[in-house]
Parts: sequence; C-alpha cells; structure tokens
Amino acid sequence: MSQQHLDPRAARRSGGPDGTPVPSALVANPFRADRDRVASSPFFARLAGVTQVVSSPGSGLLHNRLTHSLKVAQAARAIAERLAGAAELAGVLDKLGGCDPDVVEAASLAHDLGHPPFGHLGEQVLDRLARHRFGLPDGFEGNAQSFRIVTTTDVRGPDAAGLDLTVAVRAAMLKYPWTRLSYPRPHPRAMPVPPRGAGEPEDAAGTGSAKFSAYVSELTDLIQARAPFEGRVDSWQQTVEASVMDTADDIAYAIHDLEDFHRVGVLQHAPVSAELTSWERTATELAALSDADLAAQARRPGRSLEMLRRRLHAKDSWAVDDDAFAAAVRAVRAELVDGLLAVPFDGSVETEQAVAGFSARWTVRLVDAVRVVDDPSPRSGHVVLATQQWHEVQVLKFVHRRFVLLRPDLALHQRGQARLLSKLVDALEQWLSDRAEADRLPRRLHDLVELATAEYQALARDDPAALVGATGETPLGPDAVRNLARGRAVVDFVASLTDTQAAAMLDALSGRTSQLWTDTFVL
Repeated sequence: MSQQHLDPRAARRSGGPDGTPVPSALVANPFRADRDRVASSPFFARLAGVTQVVSSPGSGLLHNRLTHSLKVAQAARAIAERLAGAAELAGVLDKLGGCDPDVVEAASLAHDLGHPPFGHLGEQVLDRLARHRFGLPDGFEGNAQSFRIVTTTDVRGPDAAGLDLTVAVRAAMLKYPWTRLSYPRPHPRAMPVPPRGAGEPEDAAGTGSAKFSAYVSELTDLIQARAPFEGRVDSWQQTVEASVMDTADDIAYAIHDLEDFHRVGVLQHAPVSAELTSWERTATELAALSDADLAAQARRPGRSLEMLRRRLHAKDSWAVDDDAFAAAVRAVRAELVDGLLAVPFDGSVETEQAVAGFSARWTVRLVDAVRVVDDPSPRSGHVVLATQQWHEVQVLKFVHRRFVLLRPDLALHQRGQARLLSKLVDALEQWLSDRAEADRLPRRLHDLVELATAEYQALARDDPAALVGATGETPLGPDAVRNLARGRAVVDFVASLTDTQAAAMLDALSGRTSQLWTDTFVL
C-alpha cells in the first residue's frame, strides 16, 4: 500500500484513508479521484454559462468561469510541480503540510463552483438579499458557496451529500479559512493586521469579514479539513496548496481578462498609454500632491495610478517597494501598451498570435516567480510572487479595473443584471410562500428547502448564536428558523443557475414567454 493512501490528508467524510479505491473511481489515487469528481460535477459544467466579467453567451471571445477555472488549474499545477520538484523546498513543504499537484489541480477546478449568475455582480446582489431580506448572518459568498457545493449540495458523492472530497482538497479550497463572524476564535478580523479578506467592509461595520470560505452550516467540514494542518499553519492561514491555488487565480485573472477586452475592442491603446506614461513622466510631482489634491484631479491621466501606489503602501507595506512599482509600470507599458494594444485586434493570424504570445510570456514569467516563505505576513500566504512580479500583477489588475470594470457602459449592463436577480429571488420567495403551489415547486428547490431546514434546525439546537448575527442574543423560534432555511434554499437555487437560465426563469415566472417546455432549466 502506497504512502499516499496512508496520508491522513486523504481522509474522506465517508471513511478513513485506508487505501481503498474510491467507489466508481477510475483511479486509485484519492486526489486524482477528487479531480475527476469535480470535473464530472454538473456544477462544474454549468460554469461554461456563468459570467467572468461580461456575459457573452456563445461568442467564444470572452472567458467564462469554466475556461477561467481550467486556466487557474493549469497554472496552479505548474506551480505545484515546480515547488514539489525543488529539493531545497522539501523540508519546508513537509513542515507546512505538503504540496501535491493533484490536490492543487482539484482545488483549482473546484474553486469557482459557487459563483452565481453574472459573476461578482451576482455575488454582491445575493449577499445583500441573503442578509437584508432573509436575515442570514452568513449572507452569500462565492468561496463559501463553492465549499457548500462540494460538501453539501452536490449529490454525486456516495452519500448524496456533496462530493466527499479528501480533507487535503477541501483544505486547499479554503482561501479564507474562517466563517464570516464566529470561527475561529479569536476571529481573524480582529487581528492587528487582518489577513487579506478578513477585515470588515469599510461601509458595513459589524457585518463580519468581507471574504470567507465557509458558512456556519459547513463548519464541521472546515474543521475536519484543517485538522491535519493543526500546528503546521496558523488557524487563519492558508495551507500551501490553497496558497498555490490562490496565487494561480491571481495570475490568471491578471492576464486573461486583459486579453478578453483587447479582443472585443474595449481596452483601448490611447487611455491606457496616457495613464501609464503620464505617471512615469510626472511620478515625482504626483508623489508630492496631498491626498485631497490627488482626488480632485482623479480624472487626469496618471492620478489613478498614483492612488494605487498609495493604497499599496497603506494595505501592503510588507511588500510594496517604489522602485519595483516603477519598474512594473515600465514593464506593463512595454508589453501591454507598446506591444499588445499597439495593433487593434481584428481576428487575423497576426493579432491572434500577439494575444497568445502576450498570455504565454506573462504566464511563464509569473509562474516562474513563485516562492515559498516560512513566515509570511498575515496579508500573504506561504506561496508568494517575487517582489517585482508581485508589483506587476498589481499594475495589470489596475489596468483591468480602471479601464474595464469602472466603465459606465458596464455599470449600465450590470445594473440590469442586478435587477433581474432581485426580481428572480422575489418571484421564487413568493412561490415558496404560496401553500396552494407547494406540490408544484421545482424539485431541486423543494429538496434544497428540506436540506436547509434540517441544517438550521440543528444549528438552532446546538449553536443558536450562529443564526442571530454578530450581536443578537434572542433564541430563534421555529418560524424564524424555517424562514432562514427557506431563504438559504432560494439563494442556493438561484446561485446554481447559469446566466441564461436565470434570465429564462424570470421570463417564465413573469409571464413574458409563451414557451411551455424549455431545456434552459429543469423543473
């Protein structure tokens, strides 16, 4: 029996790591079996219909959540193989709990399973509705929803409760290994320097961490997944494998969204060039401006980039270096502005090769720059980019945010999507409240209500504080628990739809379509 099968990290909820092949698995390696389970999940297949940034069904020009996940898995596996193959890192990796390429690949494929329709916009809408309309202290969070899918709501595992993944893969999915409010104690949001994502949103004090990877309903699974790493990494710290996945996610996001918007003509040469070259030319003068003066001039070229430099100093002083920042601006200008954007994309062989070359060069450059540190900052994982490449990723992500995400036409598009999701949640909630229609609910929604009811009844009995928020103290009665469960079920149901399914379902519920039977969703 191989040592891998004896690894406690290979334990599943359904049994210990006794080396027995996973039922119906094509491989004996438990981590490869996990990878196959994720890839076979309908939740994984649906990612082909879920927005990355802008919805573009069937165009092939823009990444969706499926192609994004595949690229993250590709980069993550390459990083893990480099680290695992470095003899000088063997001791530190073993001390920290290991770095298996199969674990990293499986977690990377699974990391976005919980993203709802319309990407991050959908995540924000569902979080607001979950907290304010349904009173769910956990709200909604894409990472926590991914963890809920693989542990609870997917039914492809042997017990029809999640996928029954190994603890190593589940731990590798935990980019933010805490709940929103209550676990672990003390909660990382109270640390002098909170880990990335653990702090509360500036405009929502008292609501808990901005990012988290598990709801209270999956707390037992979080604790089990982290158990083999106790004493190896801090309770709030990512495992090495989670850190690899997180770094690969950053790399993929920084590169391929820029490709997308160059392809469709949104990312224009002139404004990006003006921003970067103006900052390079006047960096000294801009650094001398007060924050108020800089904000007053925000629309002028170079000012937004200077704001980024100051934000990095405020949030990531452990990593920021002004010389490295200036070098990163030069590198991005040379490769992106003077290279990729200099020739508009027209679908020709020349421009296709330019996009492919840009992506390949930057991916190799960033993957090769990954390092392992024994004692990282709370704002970082054990796996980090070298200083220069870390700054380059910040500048690449800045270009994407400044020249794509902040566009008014994208905001117009997204406001419509937000209204669509809100109306869909309204319609489903009303359907659930109609006793005369209880027998005709979509079967999936009915099953989710039963599941959430059992979960919330158990929480009300065993950990009632988890259901009443950060400060509430009143025990919840049966009606309140039932309402919470119904709210979670509606959120789970809507989050499992594709962009097209969400729109088609609202059309049906609103009487705007005469089509009786449709293949866009299964009732």
